[in-house]
Amino acid sequence: MTSGVGALWSHRNSLRILVRRDLAVKYQQSVLGYLWSLIEPLGMGAIYWFVFGVLYSRDTNRHLGEAAGSYPLFLITGIFAWMWTSSALSEATNALTGQSRLITTMNVPRQVFPIGRVTGRFAEYAAGLPILAAIAIWYAADGRIDPGWSLLALPLAVLVQATLLVGLALLLSAANVLMRDVERFMRLLIRVLFYATPIIYPLSLVRDSGLPGWLKSGYELNPLVGIFQLHHAVWYPDEFPHARMLATTVGISLLVLVVGWWTFRRLEPAVLKEL
Repeated sequence: MTSGVGALWSHRNSLRILVRRDLAVKYQQSVLGYLWSLIEPLGMGAIYWFVFGVLYSRDTNRHLGEAAGSYPLFLITGIFAWMWTSSALSEATNALTGQSRLITTMNVPRQVFPIGRVTGRFAEYAAGLPILAAIAIWYAADGRIDPGWSLLALPLAVLVQATLLVGLALLLSAANVLMRDVERFMRLLIRVLFYATPIIYPLSLVRDSGLPGWLKSGYELNPLVGIFQLHHAVWYPDEFPHARMLATTVGISLLVLVVGWWTFRRLEPAVLKEL
């Protein structure tokens, strides 16, 4: 894995070119271009705010606590991070099958292709951070939030999320070449994960629910739970995950990266033969 990382670093310019190409191709026939990376999460946020912030505001406010007065910020924070997750997993799954000719002709580490999809979707997430910051400044001016040291949770959240996504991208991209059902399965799993992760609702809602204890414990083993708690903790320090959840999230993310890298290397000969 160390030698693989070294080879990947030596071809970082190839990764940069691939990311720029993917972004250019994705928006080349779009009038609004990169603005779509902002419009979609903002539109989703507006819909969920109407449902949970207006129609079911009583139940929502009871569980949000201090975040109740700035629920749109809570929503947008989670949805922006989720768009990076869902888009990266969806596109990384077919990163190899969709670029077979390029993969078999370019002399670069094949990990560049799935990692490039994760990096490209991160660029879209980063483009939305100024919008997120503007919303946060609005609520801070009203005294509804008081960000401070908790802002340091953002780089930690991004680092852990990137680690998990790269590991999953390597694993899924290689598996999808050999078993095309993986892509269809991921469409379903991504929908399930959206509601099985505290993105549009606080974690306390799950902890205070009538679910069995073993199910609550299993729910918190999902590394995305800890990652999205970190994202929310940027503006709401009380949402910062406790030590056990944070350690579990980081540990599982690192494990997924190692397993994904190892699996990709083991399957690479079969993948190239299939392509």
